[in-house]
Amino acid sequence: MTVLAWIVAATFVAGVASVVAASAMLLLPTPLRLRLQPHLVSFATGALLGAALLALIPHAVMSAGFMRVHQIGIALVAGIGLFFVLEKFLLWRHCHDDECDEHGELTQHAHDAHRNKVAGPLVLVGDALHNTLDGVLIAAAFLTDVHLGIVTALAIMAHEIPQEVGNFAVLLHSGMSRGRALLWNLITSLTAVVGGVVGYFALGAAISLLPYALAVAAASMLYIAVADLIPGLHRRVGLRSSAAQIALITVGIAVVAFAESHAH
Repeated sequence: MTVLAWIVAATFVAGVASVVAASAMLLLPTPLRLRLQPHLVSFATGALLGAALLALIPHAVMSAGFMRVHQIGIALVAGIGLFFVLEKFLLWRHCHDDECDEHGELTQHAHDAHRNKVAGPLVLVGDALHNTLDGVLIAAAFLTDVHLGIVTALAIMAHEIPQEVGNFAVLLHSGMSRGRALLWNLITSLTAVVGGVVGYFALGAAISLLPYALAVAAASMLYIAVADLIPGLHRRVGLRSSAAQIALITVGIAVVAFAESHAH
């Protein structure tokens, strides 16, 4: 096999296999899935925070070099601003589609419903960017050594599985059906192939921009976790619910930290 063939095969398998593994939750009966969904949102919050703060941002800083930490910070802030504007646009569009009141203000119930709707598209955008960058990293490893490429692809797949579980939780929480959530996760997983091919043909340019793209991907995860998921968790204030949320957020962070530590 040529190096390009290895890259395409590895990025395809790593992306699709992680989604298929995570989609096992869709096989659960609907009543059980609905009971588990709030807990999965808690796990998703931890997984998104962990992926952003323990994986993407450190990699961005290391890739750019400590002399450019300030520029990484600028890219992170710009990414958060970008996703704020994107969500504002999506909220505005849904408001007009659903005929909000004449002043364009949302009631609390309508506001929560709209936020749930837009969380799904936002997580898909962030996941597509993340998967594209994973493809670039896999391409870089294969261009160095085929065995290193295989190990890197397997490590990225292991790292992606807990995040994909969180993505399913967010998509289901946003109102998507199980079939649509699976379809869109599969589609975004294929962006890893795009990243691999781009990395193969234009590796120099891709690597020079990689730290800043990583920062934007991290910004999307932080924004979704802090702006969309955590406010929903605060609506459940019971002692048992709060304890479960804290435990599952911690588990989400710990799983990503474990996967990240074993990827090197």
